[in-house]
Amino acid sequence: MPPDVLELFVDLAAMKSPPGEERQVADRVALYLRELGLVVEEDGAGAVVDATAGNLYCRVEPTDGDRGGGGGVPIFLCAHLDTVPPAGEIEPVVEDGTVRNAAGTILGADNKSAVAAMLDATRRVVEERRPHAGLELLFTPKEEVGLLGAAAFDESRLAAKVGYVYDQAAPIGEVILGAPYSQSMEVRFHGRASHSGMYPEEGRSAIAAAARAIADLRLGRVDEESTANVGLIEGGTAANIVPEWCTFVAEARSHDERKLADLVQEMLDAIAFAAGVAECEVDTHVQKSYRGYRFRRDDLAIRLAAEALRRRSHEPTYALSGGAADANVFNERGLACVNLANGMTAIHTADESIAVADLEEMVEVTLALLDAARQAEAA
Repeated sequence: MPPDVLELFVDLAAMKSPPGEERQVADRVALYLRELGLVVEEDGAGAVVDATAGNLYCRVEPTDGDRGGGGGVPIFLCAHLDTVPPAGEIEPVVEDGTVRNAAGTILGADNKSAVAAMLDATRRVVEERRPHAGLELLFTPKEEVGLLGAAAFDESRLAAKVGYVYDQAAPIGEVILGAPYSQSMEVRFHGRASHSGMYPEEGRSAIAAAARAIADLRLGRVDEESTANVGLIEGGTAANIVPEWCTFVAEARSHDERKLADLVQEMLDAIAFAAGVAECEVDTHVQKSYRGYRFRRDDLAIRLAAEALRRRSHEPTYALSGGAADANVFNERGLACVNLANGMTAIHTADESIAVADLEEMVEVTLALLDAARQAEAA
């Protein structure tokens, strides 16, 4: 007998799967689906994004009464197989109705709780022969380092044009209407090395230039729609050498694409000014991380989610996310993909957890979503 959602989640969470090392988890997911009699296909994304596993795709054909595109809406569900890197072992335990990691590092509820809920709901669909208008499953690698698996997936394989990810750490019932646009930048200052005790005046400190630039940047919450951050910095060779090189990596996000462009230009201006003051050279590489999106409450994908939640006695709440998910990729490519909260808490930390009741409830929400989609009129 297949494991229930709790047993399945604990099994998956115990498997380390930092970005690029998803093979063990991918094999477990594929086995689970094949034991249900379903066909699972793995694409070549692993080679493209330097991961041990590619994207897993599985299609559950609509039930006989729902073939031919009657009135129902087929949907796809997507979850990622990787986690942020754990700093130690992962030993999931259930304490007072909540799953935690007894080993003191991440649990991996982000996003294995979604994987488990989607798999268990699929089992229910198959075993109970529940009517539905079409269900597709997609499990991706390397989401945590830039949505890379989803970006490498050929979305034309999806028959469904409406999809859902469960990748928001908030109480069940929260529906994400939008996510920000983002750009990243790698900044490399080139100064001049010299002995810091004997000939400091001959040196040009790349670290001092980088520090001035960072001090001049508006970091954190820039306004109600925008944020900026410097997350990595590296430079120098020894305490007694004026550092010739210094590199830092920054990002900027905004729900307003025009604001993002202005913020990035402001950052570039501050960087160039700091380089000039320090008499250093600077190379800056800016690239798009992902595109943002915004739904209306009356959009089909949002209405289906709200209906499913209400069927489970959750009054929907609506929010904007400050982060990205695989949903960003699919929305950019013309599919309507909504991010739903699933009860995860303190993700990416040693305090990460999820309630057993929330794991079980997201299975029911998934089934309610399939019911709502089957009974809906296609847009």
